[in-house]
Amino acid sequence: MWAILLLILALGLLYHLLMRQYSSWERLGVDEEKAKTPMGVLNTVLKRERSLGMALSDIYKRHEGKIVGIYLLNRPSILVRDAQLARQIMTSDFASFHDRGLHVDEENDPLNANLFNLKGSSWRNLRHKLTPSFSSGKIKGMFGTIDDVGDKMVQHLRGVLEGAEAGADNEIEMKEMMTTYAVDIIGSVIFGLEIDSFSDPNNEFRAISNEEARSNSRLLKMHNLAMFICPPVAKLMNRLGYESPILIALRDMMKRTIEFRERNNVVRKDLLQLLIRLRNTGKIGEDDDEVWDIETAQEELKAMSIEKIAAQAFLFYVAGSESTAAAAAFTLYELAMYPELLKEARDELDAVLQRHNLQRTDKLTYEAVQDLKFLDLCLMETLRKYPGLPFLNRVCTEEYPVPGTSHTIPRGTPILISLFGIHRDPVYFPNPEGYDPHRFDADNMNYDQAAYMPFGEGPRHCIALRMGKVNSKVAVAKILANFDLVQAPRKEVEFRFDEAPVMVPKDGLKLRLNKRK
Repeated sequence: MWAILLLILALGLLYHLLMRQYSSWERLGVDEEKAKTPMGVLNTVLKRERSLGMALSDIYKRHEGKIVGIYLLNRPSILVRDAQLARQIMTSDFASFHDRGLHVDEENDPLNANLFNLKGSSWRNLRHKLTPSFSSGKIKGMFGTIDDVGDKMVQHLRGVLEGAEAGADNEIEMKEMMTTYAVDIIGSVIFGLEIDSFSDPNNEFRAISNEEARSNSRLLKMHNLAMFICPPVAKLMNRLGYESPILIALRDMMKRTIEFRERNNVVRKDLLQLLIRLRNTGKIGEDDDEVWDIETAQEELKAMSIEKIAAQAFLFYVAGSESTAAAAAFTLYELAMYPELLKEARDELDAVLQRHNLQRTDKLTYEAVQDLKFLDLCLMETLRKYPGLPFLNRVCTEEYPVPGTSHTIPRGTPILISLFGIHRDPVYFPNPEGYDPHRFDADNMNYDQAAYMPFGEGPRHCIALRMGKVNSKVAVAKILANFDLVQAPRKEVEFRFDEAPVMVPKDGLKLRLNKRK
């Protein structure tokens, strides 16, 4: 009898404490999103109804103030709704928000110690070392490899359309096609592999990629979620010896390639060559002509471990493949629905090719791609409407009085910024559901510039944004030069649930192509 009473009292006390936790923001006078016990705002996410990015966008739409108090499980957090405040947090007030709040353990889990996750001085030092890798000169040096992958995609599509002429369907799932293109660029440029997933979709690198995409490992999903939502759980898993099987496979693949290059003095103009140089010498260097040389050192003198190099490569693989594929596929999807914009993009491409003495079937050049100014505007509008990451995250590293309010954000509070919400808010972007590249014209600019943040802002903005833009522009240019997009009826994209923090089209992005005459 007494045991039952004690159990009831204990459960009652636990419930009371939980309810008190779920009213933290209300007691502080902050507008809050009512939490669903015991998941907080993650209720629809854990029910697999909405991805986290879309769940945050839903909350954004339901409120009006600068900030909204939310709960990640039972962890009080802040959703920033004001674009100017969001930009201020990432730039001028960066000192109070310099970390992302993700669990990272450099000693026990070095394969997750990448630039995105790292904190404080560890992040700052690595960022400084990696920045020269993505200069315009370095990307120009790698451009030949990027263009080669684009040509392989064109050849594959020609084969598909020849089959369509024989009675097959000429409908292309463009997101899947662009993912293959992007993964091959990552495999070639970052992992230093000779791959062609269009003709050999079962190659070793793509097999690992597919495993990553369809992995049903509960431990892997738990670890990835815990890094963001509940860091102590991720820490415990690391201490118990958990390692991602995908990261281990990619590390081993990279180790073989590095050892082969060093043993045989193989030099390629790719990012892996720069990472090898960083590992051996502690720096990449600014000179774009000399950095491609092999420089080796005894193992005990190397500046970085294979694990840390592999961690950066995996980050560029995950971020680069998804962002490149999505930007290119969504741009083509929208252009197919706006024939006047498609014509403008095609006319510009033809004019640029003529100006650079190139035929449509020729290799592109870095200079010609840089000259595609309207395509730049198209990609800007695509990233406005479909940001690669639908939300940004930071953690408050010291108490922060919110400008224009009486509220102070406590140290240690997770901060979330709904890019999807801000980028589709008519307060900042007129006609946000439309597709209007000309809103970014220098003589037009009918949008709030503070609200446009597809690559983040401030010191932690995307380090590889130049390379991502080039990859996407090459893909779109190759399609427009070689194929006709069949006009499609206007249809807004719906997004399905996905564990990854990206937006996945519910029904794919299906387009019809014909060979260009």
